[in-house]
Order: sequence, then C-alpha cells, then structure tokens
Amino acid sequence: MSFATGLRCRKCGQEYPLQPLKVCDFCLSPVEVNYDYKAMIQAVSRQSIASGPATIWRYRDLLPVETKDEIDLGTGMTPLVKADNLGWKLGLERLYIKNDCLTPTYSFKDRAVAVAVNKAKEFGFNTVACASTGNLAASVAAHAAKAGMRAYVFVPSNVEPGKLVGVSIYKPNLVTVEGSYDDVNRLCAEVAQKYNWGFININLRPYYAEGSKTLGYEVAEQLGWQSPDCVVAPAASGLLFTRIWKGLQELSMLKLIEPVNTHMYLTQATGSSPIVKAYEAGSLHIHPVTPNTIVTSIAIGNPADGYYALMVARQSGGGAQDVNDEEAIEGMKLLAETEGIFAEAAGGVVIAGLRKLVQSGKIHKDQLTVAFITGAGPRTQEIVSDVVQPVKVEPNLKSFSEVAGVGV
Repeated sequence: MSFATGLRCRKCGQEYPLQPLKVCDFCLSPVEVNYDYKAMIQAVSRQSIASGPATIWRYRDLLPVETKDEIDLGTGMTPLVKADNLGWKLGLERLYIKNDCLTPTYSFKDRAVAVAVNKAKEFGFNTVACASTGNLAASVAAHAAKAGMRAYVFVPSNVEPGKLVGVSIYKPNLVTVEGSYDDVNRLCAEVAQKYNWGFININLRPYYAEGSKTLGYEVAEQLGWQSPDCVVAPAASGLLFTRIWKGLQELSMLKLIEPVNTHMYLTQATGSSPIVKAYEAGSLHIHPVTPNTIVTSIAIGNPADGYYALMVARQSGGGAQDVNDEEAIEGMKLLAETEGIFAEAAGGVVIAGLRKLVQSGKIHKDQLTVAFITGAGPRTQEIVSDVVQPVKVEPNLKSFSEVAGVGV
C-alpha cells in the first residue's frame, strides 16, 4: 500500500483527503501529497529499492499509487552518462548527463504521467486530458492508450509538426488552440470545471508532480547513493525543478543518502524567462511574460510553480540562468557533437546555461555536476536543419577522392 496520507496546502497547511484537487479551497495555493515518513522509513531501504524493477516503480513505496497492477510503459532508470567529452569542452572534470531522451515517449513527462494516469484509474476516471506544448500530450496519449482510456490533449496551434505526429500516433482527441500555452491552460481550466475528466496538470497535478521526483531518486542511486554538488535543469512551470530537489531531500530524510548540499541551477530561454528575471531582480514575485522563443517545450509565460522554483534556487545556494535562442541551438549541437545525444531545444538551453554558469565561476571544474536533458530532438529537428551539409560526389572512387582531398 502507499504511504500517502492525504493532500496538504503548500502555503497555509490545510489538509485534505487524497482526491482530485489542484489548489487549496481556503487560500488557492497549490496542494501536494503528504506522506507518513515515519512508517516509510521502516519499509524502505537501498536493498528494497534495488530489488525492484528497472523502472520508476522500484520507488513504489515513495509514490502515491495504491494499485499493484500499474499501467506501465517501462519508464525510468534512464542512463546517467559520464560526459567526459563535453566536460573537457566546458572545463568540468565531473560532469554527468541524465538522459531522459530515452523514455517511452522521449521526454521526462512519462514519469509524471505514469503516476497521474494510475491515480486517474484509482479515482474512477475513464477520460484523461491535459494542456501541453507537445511532450506532455504525447505521454498522456500513450498512457491512455495503454490503459484503455479516452484522451483529450490540448496544444497551441503553432506546435511543431513533428510533435503533432508524435501525439496523434496514439490516436487521442487532439485539440489545437489559437494562442499560447497559457491560453491553452486557461481553456483547460474551464473545460475541467464542466467535464468529469482527469486533467493531468489540473485536478491530478499533485500526483503528476510526484512522478518527477524519480529523477532525483535515480541520480542519487546511480551516483552510488549520493547527491551531486550541482544540478542544472530546465524550468517551464518550475515544477520539475522543485521535484528533483524534493526527491533528493526525501532520500536524505529516509537516511538513504547523506544530508543534501546540492546547488540547484535552473535554466530558461531568454524569450520566456520570468523565473530568471525574478531571480536576477532579487524579487519574490514572478511577473508573467508573453513567450517569444523557439524553445516551445519550456515556453510558459506564467509558471505555476515559479515562486517555489525560485525559492529552491536561492535556498540551495544555486541560481538561475537564461540563454537566447542562438545559444540554445549551439547547446543542442554541442551536446550532439560531444556526447552523441540529440536533445530538443530545452536540452540546448541546459547545456548553454551550464556553459555560462561555468564561465561566470558559479560552477567549478571539480564539482560533481548533473545536467538534466529532458526531451529528445527528432520531433523538433527543423531547428537545427542547417547541419545538413552533404558532400556530393559521382558514383566512382575518383570523384570521391577529388572531393575528399584524398589521393587515389
């Protein structure tokens, strides 16, 4: 059984039973899952985790899912790569890449959706839905297909064609909306009030959030049960960033790792960087912006968890860094050329942001640093189509040798 005991408001502490609920009825702040950690510490050990499957369900006791017959696409335990080539380029001796390009639908969203869809089943929903910039929609559609549930996925009308194909292949009800992601999200909030659906990032958001903790769990386990010195991760709503931190903190609370002394750095595209702007201004208030960037997967102008991500960056002794679109593209290319990982533009933001953090002296060469790459590149390959520069030859050795500059 799950050790989840209920929901609790992050701001006022009001408690609720486990139910589909996004915000507190009293102060309208986000709610999150609360656990019986005293009981959990008696049941969870490094050995019990290691004996589990090579998926996120090895951390079942740390997640709010009751069923033993879970909907499972095989998400989790993605590679933690020692990035020596990239590290040499950036001046880092202990750089690792957490490569979540290799999940079933090619982004970290599979972690969050796996937990949320299982809770949707437990709550008796027969339809799941979401607002998305593309990756979440694909994951929801895939998990719904596996679960035999209906899916409605809402995306901005300017989402890249490759992402639309990656969503539609699972045959959900795909709805494109004229406007930005924030417009899509507002529409979905209205739809969620009218229809009795499990909205992954609305009434199921507290459970969706918990799936992302598994990134923190896995990194610590893959590093031999220790937390890294520095984490660099992308921020859209800010939720993923806060959950990596929560995952590390929970492992420490359960005595599975030493006390956490990880510096958390979030990265955003300059054209959609409200959290970075607040950090740089020394403010606690996130001012919404209208996104203007090619990095659409993290282009959220009004981040729901922006305040909490900002607090994690500050309290951990980390920070926040933005990069422009050109730098993000260069980051994509650099990661591919050095480590053989083709990431989406959000990954380029992480690598370009990491480079700036090193150059400014915020991250030092001997610190154990993990960069989180959260989505694969092929769905948005048009961003880097300029790399295609073939050498044209006639079908004979003489022609090739002349062009290649190699003597016959």
